[in-house]
Order: sequence, then structure tokens, then C-alpha cells
Amino acid sequence: MTLTIVGEAWPNSFEFETSALIEASGFREYDARWWFGHPGSARAPELNLIGVQALGMGLGTLIRRLGVGPDIVTGHDFRSYSLSIKLALVSGLMAAGARVKDIGLALSPMAYFGQFALDTPSVAMVTASHNENGWTGVKMGAARPLTFGPEEMSALRKIVLEADFDLAGGGAYEFVSGFRETYLDDLTRGKRVARKLKVVCACGNGTAGAFAPEALARIGCEVIPLDVELDHTFPRYNPNPEDMQMLHAIGKKVLETGADVGLGFDGDGDRCGVVDNEGNEIFADKVGVMLARDISSLHPGSTFVVDVKSTGLFATDHVLKANAAVTDYWKTGHSYIKRRVAELGAVAGFEKSGHFFFNPPIGRGYDDGLITAIAVCQMLDRNPQSSMADLYRALPLTYGTPTMSPHCADEVKYGVVERVVADFEAMQREGADFAGQKIAALVTVNGVRVVAEDGTWGLVRASSNKPELVVVVESPVSSERRRQMFEAVDAVLRRSPEVGAYNQTF
Repeated sequence: MTLTIVGEAWPNSFEFETSALIEASGFREYDARWWFGHPGSARAPELNLIGVQALGMGLGTLIRRLGVGPDIVTGHDFRSYSLSIKLALVSGLMAAGARVKDIGLALSPMAYFGQFALDTPSVAMVTASHNENGWTGVKMGAARPLTFGPEEMSALRKIVLEADFDLAGGGAYEFVSGFRETYLDDLTRGKRVARKLKVVCACGNGTAGAFAPEALARIGCEVIPLDVELDHTFPRYNPNPEDMQMLHAIGKKVLETGADVGLGFDGDGDRCGVVDNEGNEIFADKVGVMLARDISSLHPGSTFVVDVKSTGLFATDHVLKANAAVTDYWKTGHSYIKRRVAELGAVAGFEKSGHFFFNPPIGRGYDDGLITAIAVCQMLDRNPQSSMADLYRALPLTYGTPTMSPHCADEVKYGVVERVVADFEAMQREGADFAGQKIAALVTVNGVRVVAEDGTWGLVRASSNKPELVVVVESPVSSERRRQMFEAVDAVLRRSPEVGAYNQTF
């Protein structure tokens, strides 16, 4: 197969129907993500169905070379084009000799569960996760419960772009019927809450609407549905519980109904956002601290992994210290945190984006928004005298921001971050003031987290799946110090003209 890599190839053309379009930039650090487009889109697509078929050939080839066997589970999220993309991927996988087990419409964690339940080592889940309509992608893995990291993604990219396929043939296809019930049965088995909890379940009209309400009802919650009807136009907002628009909608519904908690799920159901009974949005890293307190009280000496965007409370909280909990700060990204949790044998891993990873006895090591939701309900069940707001107020007060993402093109974003890191390192060497204080520490495991003497910090890193940078700020001191840090960090970013406007601020 000849692959054509072009800057623009439009639908309704001979070239688009006869060549494989697959932009190199879509092979990201730990999954694949492309702009596929939709009717009426004015933006040139980065991928066509022939390109997806080539991706399947490349993935099947890579799995063969890794020596993990030909069996692979696949599923797709609820978008107008996801099923066709999955079937194109399947045709490529089968050409490379893969034996495909298709679980149909699914959440990403349902596909990861399929690796265990169907005794299938590899996975290819067609999903754009929380990206807006028009995006597509594939989350892949060949060693449960892990997903690909940079090494595997680089190898896949090389195979596909060089058309270096092993097309052994002999592939097979099986549709696994009834797998939704299998997944929900496993998810809720033995899990009941005695406390009568009224729970707002928000799905943004994404895939989770077919799963989350029933899962919460099965454990004994009174479910108040919010945008759970499947509608791939996402008529109200993009299903992303890290975006304030979705969190505000959940908060409003909680206050209207007197719910005990609001739980929101992203487009492929691997993340969960939380709003307390007073309508306050609780950023996912703070939810992580609350769950870490709960888990470490049951399992003293627990190890937790958190990403560098997360609150400093994981290192300073007195309850976690009293429970002898140990926290490891690591690279942002579901694949990185998942791998680190496995390496350290941690009980759980938490990302500020809402990806939470639970090892036994809670989960199997992969990220599942429904497992997170159930864990939150069980935490409330174990604290019958406390509301969600009470548990939130019990945390030491810090002043954090949502995740803020200024636009920055994929081709230049990593170079921009390198310059930002160099600027901060120079300031630290020179003993310069930054945001009114000396720089106490720089954490450069993933971008740069600059820490002031009073513990106020700001993070800059490149987004792994969109043409954006990521900025997060937190202060244990005051909202004013938070503002000072943000403005100082933003001033450094503005030295690079490639950095555009933020998607949201505070």
C-alpha cells in the first residue's frame, strides 16, 4: 500500500478516495489522535478511512513483532463516524493476521476490561476521548493493564509511515454480544452503599450515558440523570468533566434537586468529575486527596502516584502523613501514570484531568470513571455523618486553577516548552525574583513546575493530545498569590509568539 502524507486532502476528491491520508502528528506520546472532520467542517482532515486501515495494518504488525499473540479486543465510542473508523481499523488488523474480538459500542475502560475477561492481551479502542466532535483516535495496548507509551507509539508511527507491514493474513473477526452486561456485572458485583445517596449522573450526551446511570443504580444510588441520552452532536456541551461548562451544569442540577453529589463522565468514560452537595466543583486532584485519605485509612502505608499538575497536598496533608501514605509525582498522561502505578505497586494513581487508576482490591490498574464514581459513593457511605462538602472542607485550603490550555501548534509546542524550561532554569541560577519570590524548586519530569518559597507553584507543559500547552497554578497562601504566579508564568509564555489564547481561565 502506498501512503500519501499531504498537508491537505479534501473529501469528495479522487486522491482522498484512493490514497491513505494519515498525518504524522497524529501519533502522539501515548495514543493516536487525528482531526477526521465532520459534514460542513472547514478544516482539512488529517486522516481518511484508508489511512485508518493502514493504521490497523501497522498495529497488527507491531503486535506480531512484540510477540504477544494475535488476539485483540476492539470497541468504539459514540460519535457519528466511530463505527466506520473501527471497521476500517479491523480490516487492517485482520490483514496483518490479528484475531479481532469486537465488543461494539463501549467505554474505553470496558475495552480494557475486555483484555482480562476475554483473555486477550491487546486492545484498540476507537475514541477521541474528551476531544470535540470531528476528532478521532485510538487508545492501544499490548500488555494489560497498560497502554502504549512513547516507545511503542514511535515504533507504530515508523511502521505505518514507511508502510513496513507484515501482512500475514489469517485474521479472524468475532463480535462479542452482550458484553455491556458482562462489564456492568463485574463493575458492580459486591458493591452496595447502605447510605441512601441521591446522585446527579451527567454524561454530556456521550457514550457514558449508556452505562453510568445503570451502574450507579445497581449499587443502590438514586440516580438523577443529566444529559444521559446518547446524541453525538453533543447539543449542550462537550462531555469533558474538566471543562467548567460541564461542571457548572452539574452544580446547577445538584442545587435544583438537593443531590448528595454530582458525578460527570467524559466521552469515553475513563474520567469522572465531582461536584459537592453545595454545588461546588471539586477539581479532580482534590478528589484524589479525599480518596487517598479514605483509602489510606483502610490500608495504612499506601503508595499513591499523582501527576505533576496535581495539588501539593498529596505531599503535605497531615491525614496522609498520619496514615503513612507515600506519594510519587510523575508525568502527566494516562499511559504514564498507569505504568508508574504498576511499577511501584501503588494502590492508586490520580491525574488532575480525572483519570484515576486503582489496583486491587479496588480495580485492575486501568482508568475507569465508573470505578472512580463508585469509590466516591463508597467514601460517602463510610462517612455517614459527613456530606461531600464537609469532606471537601476538611482538606487544608489551597487556591487552585482549572487546567488552562493556550493554543500552540503541535509542530512547535515542545520547542516552546523547552525554551520556557530554559528561562526558568536561568532565573533560578541567577537567584532572580519570580512572582515576587525566589524560585525554591523546579520539577522538570514533565514540562516545568516552578515552586516559590511559600509553596505557590505554576506548571507549564505541552498537551499530549491536542495542539495546546497546559498551565496550572496553585497557592497554599491566597488567591492573590495564585494570581501573581499565573501572571508571572503567562508573561514567560508570552515571550513566544506561537502561544495563543487560553481555552479558559479563572
